[in-house]
Amino acid sequence: MARYRITVDTGGTFSDFVYMSELTGEVTISKVPSTPDDPSRAILAGIELLLSRGVKGSDVSFFCHGTTVGTNALLEGKGARTGLIVTKGFRGIYEVGEQSRPHGPAIFDVMYQKPAMLVLPSRTGEAAERVAFDGTVIEPLDEAALGQTLAALSGEGIEALAVCLLFSFLHPEHEMRVRELAAAALPGVDISLSCEIVPQIREYYRLSTTVINAYLQPILARYIEKLDGRLAEAGIATRAAYIMQSNGGMATFSATARKAVTTVLSGPAGGVTAGVALSAATGLPNIITFDMGGTSCDVALIKAGEAIVANHGKVEGRDIAVPMMDINTVSAGGGTLATVDRFGTLKVGPESAGAVPGPACYGRGGTLPTITDCNLVLGRLSEENFLGGRMKLDKSAAIAAIEEAVARPLGIDVMEAAEGIVRIIDVKMEEAIKAISTIRGHDLREFMLLPFGGAGPIHSGAIADSLDMAGLVVPLYPGVFSAIGLLMSDVKHDYIRSRMTRIGTADPTEVDGVFRQLEQKAAGELAEEGFGAGQVRIQRALDMRYAGQGYEITVPCGAISGADDLARLRVSFDEIHKQQFGHAAPDEVVEIVSWRVQSTGLVPPVATPRFEPTGAVLETALRERRPVRFSGAMHDACPVYQRERLDVGHEFAGPAVIEQYDCTIVIEPGQVAKVDAYKNLIVRRRGDCA
Repeated sequence: MARYRITVDTGGTFSDFVYMSELTGEVTISKVPSTPDDPSRAILAGIELLLSRGVKGSDVSFFCHGTTVGTNALLEGKGARTGLIVTKGFRGIYEVGEQSRPHGPAIFDVMYQKPAMLVLPSRTGEAAERVAFDGTVIEPLDEAALGQTLAALSGEGIEALAVCLLFSFLHPEHEMRVRELAAAALPGVDISLSCEIVPQIREYYRLSTTVINAYLQPILARYIEKLDGRLAEAGIATRAAYIMQSNGGMATFSATARKAVTTVLSGPAGGVTAGVALSAATGLPNIITFDMGGTSCDVALIKAGEAIVANHGKVEGRDIAVPMMDINTVSAGGGTLATVDRFGTLKVGPESAGAVPGPACYGRGGTLPTITDCNLVLGRLSEENFLGGRMKLDKSAAIAAIEEAVARPLGIDVMEAAEGIVRIIDVKMEEAIKAISTIRGHDLREFMLLPFGGAGPIHSGAIADSLDMAGLVVPLYPGVFSAIGLLMSDVKHDYIRSRMTRIGTADPTEVDGVFRQLEQKAAGELAEEGFGAGQVRIQRALDMRYAGQGYEITVPCGAISGADDLARLRVSFDEIHKQQFGHAAPDEVVEIVSWRVQSTGLVPPVATPRFEPTGAVLETALRERRPVRFSGAMHDACPVYQRERLDVGHEFAGPAVIEQYDCTIVIEPGQVAKVDAYKNLIVRRRGDCA
């Protein structure tokens, strides 16, 4: 019986689908216009494309979805109406936050404003209780006073409640009792406890993360319920149905609905996962992933074949203390709008035309010029062969939009305006790449740029040249690369527990005992999700610091059976500290701050296929020649190749354009492209080619 895996990555303009036959290994792809009002409608449409080929819903054995539902709700301020309960006397923690501006341009911005609070002071209540720094109870929970607080919140019309009490990660009983009382007083309200969402030290970060989870949970839970219903309509009943998480692993629908905060980078994480797999297959250890879609651009760094996973991050200035791929996002996509302001200055972004109405050339009512319109006018996109000919583009509408909004106000011609708009957006994306590389001490000459997304391969050649990078590696299906990454993911859950312990005086049995408690919980959760003992992998780590420091370093940790193991951990910490900061202090006291466990449920892997050359000549891939503009010069007969006809070993020089169903690739003048055994395009400067 045929078995299929389906993965879908929903974006601002298109939703990307990958279908893989487990019987033959054959991969097919499709792109469906996104439905921002209800993304599950686009997902059902994409599934029906597969079912229309004779596949039954019961043949689908695996489904994974990279979603932007939670991300968009957070960015657009459209989450649930949320209330908050904190320890009496600490209601100002959320408003005060870090007590300082973030790093970067905000330091110098005299007009800087902090992100708006997701919970207003009027919806913040206090619980009379107090737990000490060591977990002992100083003041028991006053349930009568809490009842009055909950009664006041009941009149605020809240849909969700976040609970974050002082030192609850050491004594969770008070928060759990608050949940019991709140469930009775506020029926139907979703409740998020900090002791379950992120049981770790640092009150503000724990509070911020719990508030974001509460803010998103009802929205994501409703969406997942609707999506589950859509899958049922299609006859898909597989137990292996997952949502991608920010940490690069998947989670079940039910687990995701309980912990919505783990999905804020759900979509971009799939592309980074696929990038790690490509790095392993090609032997290219250092890669910058460059995911440019319709509304945003996401970049991440892969060093020595490993992606960087941070234990906390920011999304639109909001702090989230859960493990997540270290991804830098900027508002730059094919739908990014260009305008001229009242001072006569060309402004590109951050506003986007999105899926509706989309670029002017889509003919769906858009009148302002976008990056896609500019690429069409410059000849980089085809009017007739967009999405493999399934969608026609209106070049005259693109020209009119650029002329009206930019060229005429600036007193320049349309071509100059289009090229200027593209250059501005390229510089914006170059700065995003620098933020995760050169600013952190990495040499971009050692990194290949891995472009994907519908627009990434159009811009990547110029960006790689501008940044003096080693070259490009363009995957076989760049337009759906994030969805391909979902095929390669495993189920992952993260667990943490904070407890301050000096490593020099720690009892090895107690240190190991904390790990065993977390591991028991981790193994139990994976067992409930259907993973046998042979499909489970557990990894340990400790957050450690020199006593008195305000930050920790995560140190991988193995079995701990005696003092020698703790001594080796101490040495490892010193070495990692010196590697990261240039110095170490081996005579200083070192503290364990938090225990971390990551459990992985191993999904049967998907092999990266290799191809043999067929002997076809390059001319058979030539589709046409057309005028394309590069760096102010028009190349009247630029070759345009059809990607599907390119054979292993084919090599050609730029300028050139390569078209395929899911995207368009631009090879800049002075670059040379070669097809490798995985049908990736390896692009380097002419003088750098072996």
